Amino acid sequence: MIERGHRKVLTGKVVSNKMDKTITVKVTRRFKHRTYKKYVVRNSTYKAHDENNECQIGDTVLIRECRPLSKEKRWRLTEIRDRAKI
Repeated sequence: MIERGHRKVLTGKVVSNKMDKTITVKVTRRFKHRTYKKYVVRNSTYKAHDENNECQIGDTVLIRECRPLSKEKRWRLTEIRDRAKI
């Protein structure tokens, strides 16, 4: 795959693989609240392109930003970091 520019890279867990060639990835981020100085957890879900339908629910994956592939799909599966324990 040809690298073009700096694309965002995120790590998350697969929460759905019901669609054809698409996975839903939940990305959790932790940050310190500006006022209260406590750590806050926020979750975001992204739809990513999985060309070979190789991901299973619970896998930890690396996704990379890409051009729009459909109405909601703007991410592509780069690698599977950790397989889910079945």
